[in-house]
Formats: sequence, C-alpha cells, structure tokens
Amino acid sequence: MAEESVIRAAGCVLWRRSPSRDGLEIALVHRPKYDDWSHPKGKLKRTEDALAGAIREVSEETGMTCDPGLELPTARYLVGGRPKEVRYWAAEATGGTFAPNREVDRLLWTSPEAARRHLTQPRDRELVYALLSALHVTGGAPLDGEGR
Repeated sequence: MAEESVIRAAGCVLWRRSPSRDGLEIALVHRPKYDDWSHPKGKLKRTEDALAGAIREVSEETGMTCDPGLELPTARYLVGGRPKEVRYWAAEATGGTFAPNREVDRLLWTSPEAARRHLTQPRDRELVYALLSALHVTGGAPLDGEGR
C-alpha cells in the first residue's frame, strides 16, 4: 500500500511517580467523541516529526509537559479501511494542569493494573506492559527505586 495512504499518528504512555505511594501512575484520557479511554495520541501534521507530534499531543490532550524516554511498540490497525500507524514513547510527566477540552473531557491518573482495566482497546493495554518493561517495573513499583 502507498506510504501516503497510511494515517500517521503518535502519542505517549504518560506516567508519573505516585504522589501517595511507591510506584507509578499512568495517565489515561477519555474522548467523548468515541466514549473511550486511551493513551494521549493524535494524527501528525504533514511534515511533523513523530516524537515532536507525540509531545504536542500530550500537551494538547492532557495539559502536561513531559520528558520522553524509550520508544514503545508501534500500533498498527485499520481506520475506515485505511492503515493507521501510531508510534508511542514512554514519557514522564514533568508538570502542567489538565483542562477539559473538545477532544478530551477527562484525565485519569491510575495504577498500571487499573489502567489495563480502563483502557478500551487491547492494543492500548499491551502498551502498559511495554512501559513497565521499559522502566524495569513490576507490579507498579520501580525495581531500582528511580522508575528508570
């Protein structure tokens, strides 16, 4: 299939150290248009670099700034008969404040276990496992005490 027919998108599995306990929390966004829970992501602009687009989407959808880390597995699926490719990065939230908007009406910070239950798409659940593996985390608690 022609490269220009692929819908290019990018996003992040956004995480932070848990403010109330050891371990980490993952940010999930609720999109009212689809009534689903997902990781922050979106289509890339015409000549936009995937990582830059992922950071932009995190900011637009969550209000958060982030420090991207390792690239996670790319999701590939069909949308309206067209192939879509979404590149993801692990990204630590570094600040910001959420404000509901047209695309995202809720932001949920939750444990990795709860994130897997909330996420609508199985492909998004797999990204939680990929994040934990990239951060060397088991059961939501960093093995090295640093989360990296």
